[in-house]
Amino acid sequence: MNEPVLSIGAARALHLAAQGMLQARRARATPDDVLAAIRRMGVLQIDTISVVARSPYLVLWSRLGDYDPGWLDALLAEGKLFEYWAHEACFIPIEDYGLYRHRMIDPGSLGWKYSAGFLRDHPDVVERVLQHIRDHGPVRSADFERQDGKGGGWWQWKPEKRSLEVLFTAGKLMIARRQNFHRVYDLAERVLPGWDDARMPPMAETRRQFVLRAVKALGLAKASWIPDYHRTKPPHLQPQALLEAGELLTARVEGGREPVFVHPDHAALLDQAAAGALAPTLTSLLSPFDPIVWDRRRALALFGFDYRLECYTPAEKRRYGYFTLPLLRRGALIGRVDAKAHRKAGIFELKSVTLEPGVRTSTRLVADVAAAVGRCAHWHGCAQVTLVRAEPDSFGTLLRAALAGAQGGIETGAQAA
Repeated sequence: MNEPVLSIGAARALHLAAQGMLQARRARATPDDVLAAIRRMGVLQIDTISVVARSPYLVLWSRLGDYDPGWLDALLAEGKLFEYWAHEACFIPIEDYGLYRHRMIDPGSLGWKYSAGFLRDHPDVVERVLQHIRDHGPVRSADFERQDGKGGGWWQWKPEKRSLEVLFTAGKLMIARRQNFHRVYDLAERVLPGWDDARMPPMAETRRQFVLRAVKALGLAKASWIPDYHRTKPPHLQPQALLEAGELLTARVEGGREPVFVHPDHAALLDQAAAGALAPTLTSLLSPFDPIVWDRRRALALFGFDYRLECYTPAEKRRYGYFTLPLLRRGALIGRVDAKAHRKAGIFELKSVTLEPGVRTSTRLVADVAAAVGRCAHWHGCAQVTLVRAEPDSFGTLLRAALAGAQGGIETGAQAA
């Protein structure tokens, strides 16, 4: 059987279709759509930076448009999602709990995410925290008063916070809900009653499922892209073995030296992509932790987009800004937006908007970008958009005019988280 051959544009379209990012939604989102979007991605990465809506909420907005961020919080509280270490800290559909149970049983394999040394050196503190939860119910880290006067990064967490994290990584505690985005910890048996480790799949099946799920979520995947999606550790199950078992398909991307793997559930999409029938039309801002861009090597290979998050870079060394949002337009990553939502003032500030080298400015492109920014501002509850700087200058002039003309059409909406 001949392998389908995809142009790079068709490969991008297949990837975006699998991620639910090919075209804008026509129907208004519902709470069920939030869960469906997370199931499609498999995992939803968590990050706390809030210059705009925190990453998990923004990733969902990119796919769903206007929706109530409280729906995500409710899904966690209702037990339809759980939190654990996947790609990084993620919201995960509860039906996948068993796939991650191996990590909880062997938390030392997670590296810095689990401090065996702290557990060994402070068993009394850990047991005291666990007993407090048994006796008094769910807790936040803030419920334990700091006694040593210290504060700062994770290396200076108070002992109770470190105990909570050790117990969480070991699967003894789970996150029952979030309160103002702060974790609320409870005993695993109370959050997920009735779980029995006899239901945990064998490690071989877990490895198989992670490969299949990564390939399905990505739409198409080189073998080297697959382990990053769930941050799986060696030994890895090679996708070639699943291909030979009839559980994966392959295709070629023009100019590529190696095959890409495709899940059989996407066979129809693969045929459409090969025929040039998948037309990306969505323009949107992306979170830096969106699955489309979180693997920087994959984003470079697939989109030619060399992206680095600069929030950890000293201010004087930043090229694009503190928390730049990749700009997706009609199947291409065309630029970066450094934005800040001034929620109380109702202003969505574009500190900078920078087009990628070689992107040609056109009236249609400017209109697409202005509309995407306007929708994002609306969802943040901001009636006004301001632009400080844009590159190139000619693009900035046109974008300012487009934003000025649209200000009356930007209405305040439910404030994003």
